[in-house]
Amino acid sequence: MNVPLGEAKRWFRQAQEDLAVVRSLKSAGHYAAACFQAQQAGEKAMKAVLFSQGRRVVLGHSIRELVRLGERYHPAFADIIAVAGLLDQFYIPTRYPNGLPFPAIPSETYTLSQAEGALQSAEEVLAAVETFLHTKTEALREPQTP
Repeated sequence: MNVPLGEAKRWFRQAQEDLAVVRSLKSAGHYAAACFQAQQAGEKAMKAVLFSQGRRVVLGHSIRELVRLGERYHPAFADIIAVAGLLDQFYIPTRYPNGLPFPAIPSETYTLSQAEGALQSAEEVLAAVETFLHTKTEALREPQTP
């Protein structure tokens, strides 16, 4: 496997693990943390796309912007722009009190409904990325054994 595909696979595997963490956090009632982890899963998945195309460095945390970059390689990513924008909302305010109006804190602000929406959005991003990686690259193909 070449290096870009190996790097893509590595980032996508971590995105999948982050998605599992979202489910655990949501079930445990940690809604702000679940929302943030959903954002992280989407971000890492989209970075996998860009790494699969030979990028050596991918900077930024906006999933929407990463999707826009990904559209250069697969126009179907336009279908996930809206969910990417939703996930972008969870990057800062889910973690820092000063990301919310005083006196709110993240752990007392985010709801089950928001965590469920974040999970669903992240699942959509990962599904689109998985389809791309399976059909447009060899990143997720298992190596053939002799």
